[in-house]
Amino acid sequence: MNISFIGGGNMANAIISGLKKNGFNTSLITVIDPDTEKCAALAAAYDVQLSNHYVDKGTAEVIVLAVKPQQLREVCCQLKASISNQLIISIAAGVRTADIARWLGGYASIVRVMPNTPAQIQAGISALFASEHVNTTQREQASSILAAVGKILWLENESQMDAVTAISGSGPAYVFYLIEALQEAGIALGLKPEASAMLVLETFAGASQLALQSKEDIQTLRAQVTSKGGTTEQGILALTEANIKQTLLTAAQAAAAKSKVLGDLLGKD
Repeated sequence: MNISFIGGGNMANAIISGLKKNGFNTSLITVIDPDTEKCAALAAAYDVQLSNHYVDKGTAEVIVLAVKPQQLREVCCQLKASISNQLIISIAAGVRTADIARWLGGYASIVRVMPNTPAQIQAGISALFASEHVNTTQREQASSILAAVGKILWLENESQMDAVTAISGSGPAYVFYLIEALQEAGIALGLKPEASAMLVLETFAGASQLALQSKEDIQTLRAQVTSKGGTTEQGILALTEANIKQTLLTAAQAAAAKSKVLGDLLGKD
């Protein structure tokens, strides 16, 4: 499978790295990016091919649009003369498949992807949506490419992408925010910064692994830590009184609403 990446930024780097670690022949990958230093680094690290031109007809089977959302319209307008039967994968946040298809002159074999930053260590989760023009083989190609950086989830409805953006796309920032807050709490309680950081990071990592591997649901796991009359119960009570669940819901709703607004703006003619 020949793959062309238009854009060689962090997410393209993560996907190429994941593919290489999974045994993919990265010499079949071409990267197109005006940043020559970035391209040189990718070529040195992964043995990818470099090009100054958009895809030649018949060369790439898959084209990954890995540019910033604000650049996508211009890229698609330049690309449309070079596509014939390739799968187009867009990882540009917020831009809808109908708008991409319009910019490509009506070409609609498009898979839209919302990855997240843990893809950088092949621990991401990517949500994928395929337009009705994407065939079974192309869906499998998209799955294999994104599975190189973590788990994948296919969506039935593109409108769900706003929720995905709010939960898994923005989610790492929420987790980092909570880690930051708990580290500061540890310091306030008398721990040294290094000790607090270690305790918090290992606790988040361990709790996540336990949740992933346990057959129990999250509510049961939480209850198992929360002994009646104990310290954890007091902490949970404080979180409940502060309405933390509602606060997180409000944050997710705000992120989802912003995602929809950005989609509307980016897709304007």
